[in-house]
Amino acid sequence: MNDLLVTTLLIASLFLILGSGVWIGLTLSGVAWIGMQLFSSRPAGDAMAVTIWGSASSWTLTALPLFIWMGEILFRTRLSQDMFKGLAPWMQRLPGRLLHTNVVGCAIFAAVSGSSAATCATIGKMSLPELARRGYPDAMAIGSLAGAGTLGLLIPPSIIMIVYGVTADVSISQLFIAGVLPGALLALIFSGYIALWSLRHPEQIPPADAPMSLREKLDASRSLIPVVLLIAAVLGSIYAGIATATEAAGLGVLGSLILSALQGSLTWSTFKQSLMGGTRLYCMIALILAGAAFLTLAMGYIGLPRHLAEWIATLGLSQFGLILMLTAFYVILGCFLDGISMVVLTMGVIMPTVQKAGIDPLWFGIFIVIVVEMAQVTPPVGFNLFVLQGMTRREIGYIAKTAFPFFLLMVLMVVLLYLFPQIITFLPEQMKS
Repeated sequence: MNDLLVTTLLIASLFLILGSGVWIGLTLSGVAWIGMQLFSSRPAGDAMAVTIWGSASSWTLTALPLFIWMGEILFRTRLSQDMFKGLAPWMQRLPGRLLHTNVVGCAIFAAVSGSSAATCATIGKMSLPELARRGYPDAMAIGSLAGAGTLGLLIPPSIIMIVYGVTADVSISQLFIAGVLPGALLALIFSGYIALWSLRHPEQIPPADAPMSLREKLDASRSLIPVVLLIAAVLGSIYAGIATATEAAGLGVLGSLILSALQGSLTWSTFKQSLMGGTRLYCMIALILAGAAFLTLAMGYIGLPRHLAEWIATLGLSQFGLILMLTAFYVILGCFLDGISMVVLTMGVIMPTVQKAGIDPLWFGIFIVIVVEMAQVTPPVGFNLFVLQGMTRREIGYIAKTAFPFFLLMVLMVVLLYLFPQIITFLPEQMKS
């Protein structure tokens, strides 16, 4: 049976099972089972047991539930209110004023969360009511939050980076280090767009608050100290080579528990809620990863990744052509799947092709994170759009429209990363030397 027919059958099975409402992790396992039963001589049951156990018992994966739990703990603290109070005085003189709190707030919270949805929801709960009360334009407030919320994936620690590192066998610590400069640059691009938009529409920006002295600004910023110390402890321990990503995640959980206790928001109820919230999210991700590992093995036995890589090689695409093709592929895929599913579902097929094209897996990891960020604001399955719809009660189409300029800015970011790969590779190279 030719490859096209096999591929068509497996894709049809995937969408049929997904459409029937079966969980994504079980769907991936089901498609892998069908593939191995029909097109491979190896017993599917034996392969599934070995593969799922191997993927679930990976020590590298331990960082994932710990970072998720850390984000859940901070999600239930007074961090968001303190963050707005500390940031607002410094934004008053920038074009766009308090609209920048969405970008800066998301960038800061991303450095202790790792989740795009948690970043978007936490900062949104704080900023949207405040911006509406002060008279800032609704579309810009929602759009900038939708775009900036995706920084939760790019600025380390990042759940997607851990998933990519595990599935593509790339150092998670190196990925974390590589994500710092692109994350900061994307935040600056978002803020630059807000400033330019505000200069073009000055009538839509409310007047500045009464001026504050430097001492008053510094006094207001004291509330940022705990979260800055936590970021320094988690990321600093990785960059200094003191801790692995898993050990830093454990340090982050301990620090967030201490921070929550000092704020007075650590009760038995919030502790249980954070633990259960983190457990539920991790179990969902772990099931997807297990199903994807089995599907990757099945694809290997059938030979599809090798044949796909050979087919793409016959197209004679340049590296830029391949990146362009993959960007379009992931943006379309993002219309139907969440980011984690996109990564784990495609890595087994895509990585041989990427390596054959001579693309650095570390660079490709950050590229993947950017295109998954695009998927977060792409209807109909953009997670950030759903989060904002629940918070604002607006139509999903309206929210997608407000986020579209930030989607285009992410496309610009991909172009910049291709033209200047040093943005990604500079810090990891410095750490090695």
